[in-house]
Amino acid sequence: MHGQMPQEIEVWYTIPALRRALAKALLDQELSQKRIAGVMGITEAAVSQYLHSKRASEVVFSKKIEVEIKKSAKLIAQDPKKMMQEMMRLTRIEDVKLVTCKLHKNHDQNLPSNCETCFEGDLVNIQTAK
Repeated sequence: MHGQMPQEIEVWYTIPALRRALAKALLDQELSQKRIAGVMGITEAAVSQYLHSKRASEVVFSKKIEVEIKKSAKLIAQDPKKMMQEMMRLTRIEDVKLVTCKLHKNHDQNLPSNCETCFEGDLVNIQTAK
């Protein structure tokens, strides 16, 4: 494929994979499938597919990322309102961005080998948005 933006890769692959891992980690925190669905804002069927690796199974995260996902699950289990905040935190982790970058390069063979598009926005100071 050609012309996909990194954000498309993130939406189609990285975020679903994070949801899958987070659903499993929330189950380990003893939340029911129904509760996980409510907290994550998805259907129980989607949670079931994540838990049985029938959805988003093509992305495998490193142990380092899995540790961060477990931290997020613990925080979310204690305060479900932190779901969005934790998902944003997870997507900003450099190792997660590297996963997205690798997927982007795999899906768009026309990208230069030294492409750093996925990281260029990190150089912008978002404090100026006030």
